Amino acid sequence: MKAIMKIVLSLLPLLAGVLLVGCEQVSDEKPVPSDKVGLDARYVRSQVDPARLIRGRDLFRKNCTVCHGLNAEGDTDWKKRDKDGKYPAPPLNGTGHAWHHPGKALMHTIKSGTKAIGGTMPAWKDRFTDEEIESIILWLQSSWPDELYQAWARRDKESNKAR
Repeated sequence: MKAIMKIVLSLLPLLAGVLLVGCEQVSDEKPVPSDKVGLDARYVRSQVDPARLIRGRDLFRKNCTVCHGLNAEGDTDWKKRDKDGKYPAPPLNGTGHAWHHPGKALMHTIKSGTKAIGGTMPAWKDRFTDEEIESIILWLQSSWPDELYQAWARRDKESNKAR
């Protein structure tokens, strides 16, 4: 038994080295454009009408910056509850968790707000059309790194299949 333990212990540095080299190689990979990873045209960011991005940016900056910041950077302590026990506005620029949510969930959150679930975000369904909300989301996503956007697109596509 001691002999086996010695062999295993002697191989640990080698195994760790192999794993580290493998991780290093993965991090050097270049992002694959969305249209090359099996996603349909609606997920190819280069095909988004620039006018929609401008419209989304303008709507966001006129209505959302008071909580989310000029460039959607959110509150610095967005992961910590405030004095009222509520979470501050999260970043939406790719540094938070918005990319974890499928498009329908993002639409619902903007339309319905978060007050019903204990948040502070107002509902915008009476203020924005679906197209305007989609433009805001498109503008937000335009700031996300490509790897993050691809991960979101895959999640969104899967969530649409499940329905």
